[in-house]
Amino acid sequence: MLTKDKVAALVEHMPDTFSVDDLVERVLLLQKIETAQKEIEDGEGLDWEDVKKEMDEWLK
Repeated sequence: MLTKDKVAALVEHMPDTFSVDDLVERVLLLQKIETAQKEIEDGEGLDWEDVKKEMDEWLK
């Protein structure tokens, strides 16, 4: 879950001027990364071999 501190750090690393769209994109990316990390910690992620198998199916 995002915290004020994480979002504040994200904003701190943004350029002095930026669009709301840029900020929203970065916040969404941060949230997706955190969600993925939690899934991996909970054992819900796919291992590399499973990903390769899925990619082979998609590319057929």
